[in-house]
Amino acid sequence: MSSTDKLPFLDGELTLPVEAFRTSLYLAQRLRYLMDDRLRADGLTTQQAALLTLVAGLGAPSLKQAAAGLGTTHQNVAQLVQALQRKGMLAVNDDPADGRRKLLSVTETSRAYWSSRDEGDHAAVAGWFAALSEEELRTFVELAQRILSALDPQ
Repeated sequence: MSSTDKLPFLDGELTLPVEAFRTSLYLAQRLRYLMDDRLRADGLTTQQAALLTLVAGLGAPSLKQAAAGLGTTHQNVAQLVQALQRKGMLAVNDDPADGRRKLLSVTETSRAYWSSRDEGDHAAVAGWFAALSEEELRTFVELAQRILSALDPQ
């Protein structure tokens, strides 16, 4: 698809915001498919990787915080957690301040796994965005972050 081709679901009748939404949705789905394909041989999914990244970044979030961070349901995160526990990549511990709450943490197995993958995965992601210059990428990130901030005002 060239830069001037439109996606088949983008007809001339759409408003620009709807076209932006559909394009963003398609891009997200396409990128998720590509990363799922990279992770498949190891029995992982992009959603599992996203949860591990979130947990590592937040320290020891609760299931509720993880669900909010991923923009998904508690039930969905609980399923991801169970799968990652079976793989030895995620630990679940009682919150010392509230025994009813469960806190998540990545394991050494997880850290070692991602450390061994980072270089190849980062190169693949760079390739997926190679159609944009560094300045365009910076603008893309800034604009996406602005939209995300507007969707989730603090």
